[in-house]
Amino acid sequence: MANELTISKELVEVINPAQAWHYYVVPKSRDNGTMVFYAKSDDSFAREELEMLLGCVVQFDVRNEPEVHKALVRFYPIQQQKQSGSLESFSQNFDDFLPKVIQEAKIHNSSDIHVEAFENVCRIRFRIDGKLVERYQFGKDKYPALINKIKIQAHLDIAEKRLPQDGRIFFRNGNDKIDIRVSVLPTLYGEKVVLRLLNKDTANIALDALGFSVEQLEVYLKGIQRPNGIILISGPTGSGKTTTLYASLRHLNTENVNIMTVEDPVEYTIDGINQVHVKEDIGLTFAAALRTFLRQDPDIIMLGEIRDQETAQMAIRAALTGHLVFSTIHTNSALGTISRLLDMDVPSYLVANTLNLSMAQRLVRLLCPHCKKEVVIEDGLLPEELNGKINTHFVAEGCDHCLYTGYLGRKAIYEILPVDTDLAQNIKQNNLETADDLKIATLKDAAVKLYLQGLTSLDEIYSYLL
Repeated sequence: MANELTISKELVEVINPAQAWHYYVVPKSRDNGTMVFYAKSDDSFAREELEMLLGCVVQFDVRNEPEVHKALVRFYPIQQQKQSGSLESFSQNFDDFLPKVIQEAKIHNSSDIHVEAFENVCRIRFRIDGKLVERYQFGKDKYPALINKIKIQAHLDIAEKRLPQDGRIFFRNGNDKIDIRVSVLPTLYGEKVVLRLLNKDTANIALDALGFSVEQLEVYLKGIQRPNGIILISGPTGSGKTTTLYASLRHLNTENVNIMTVEDPVEYTIDGINQVHVKEDIGLTFAAALRTFLRQDPDIIMLGEIRDQETAQMAIRAALTGHLVFSTIHTNSALGTISRLLDMDVPSYLVANTLNLSMAQRLVRLLCPHCKKEVVIEDGLLPEELNGKINTHFVAEGCDHCLYTGYLGRKAIYEILPVDTDLAQNIKQNNLETADDLKIATLKDAAVKLYLQGLTSLDEIYSYLL
């Protein structure tokens, strides 16, 4: 595998992707009016044209073609553009920088764009498959203009620099339409902006496309098709809980049921579902919305998150009065959800009588199928429980398709705990069993299964083995 070139990221904007691929060059450095590029050959014609284009002296640092190719794929991903429409041209005057960044983030299936300022430099990072990847650096002189462009498009106050602000951008570029949630936060060296790119396709995803095993899907469908009770999904931020909730509501969304949701914020709109955006500054909290919902003749209620005792008790009340309630909660396991409700002073008999199903989920990165490499497992590498099960496994390599990260896409893994008669009785008696006693497939089991199937790496699932 070729060595990775050291690229000065603040110089990426010197040329646009089309120019970089046409001349097969990547910027290396700039000093005293001389621009140095990595190149695969010392092509005098290319050098002369670049000098005319840039208005400065151009020199080439000749490297092996695989090295230059890898840098081009990483910093100027023009090949992916052909599938998603062309990028906006990116000129040196910085005016079209924001649309270029948004479009590039969409090409890479990024969920968030982080725009950050530090003492001497500013940077932009993309969250791709759950990991932040730095894409650009630029001078602080350009930062205020970029922040103001974002604020104007999000209909925020450009004069307010002391308080956090939230807004929304509906970005259009040709046939591409992207709904973007904007969060602005004052920091020591300037305002930090996070742009959350909301994928409309997520709202239309089916339950059987999420990652459930056949057995898990059967159990989950049985739990959500009951006429009343609570379905709770747990996991950290970015574990796919919202996608699972929307897929569940979409499955249940028929003309003979009244579905109502209260969310903070509403991320995706679904036809046929009444969605409410929380506004705590005027008293429209989760609990207040739930009280009103109960007077709106709902069949199914989706509560974005159970955050406190009042909200938990309102959700229990809604389930007791004959409604099916979906919500999320921050715990580490399906069993931990029960303990969390008890810690919120919800009586154990109410938990036992209303909880249909508790589910924990995570997202695991998948190895890039184009470049993953099968290797023999070294002695002592695997934990004891996996010894002898496999002799070879796959490791991340890196290629054009995955931007040399070795990973491409993610898959959800689940831990599902249905509340049957025996478990309900134990909950009433505050006698919570372990996952082993309950004989349910844990997140660890699901992660190991992906690893043994060669879909992910040992590094990616190692935290589940501890």
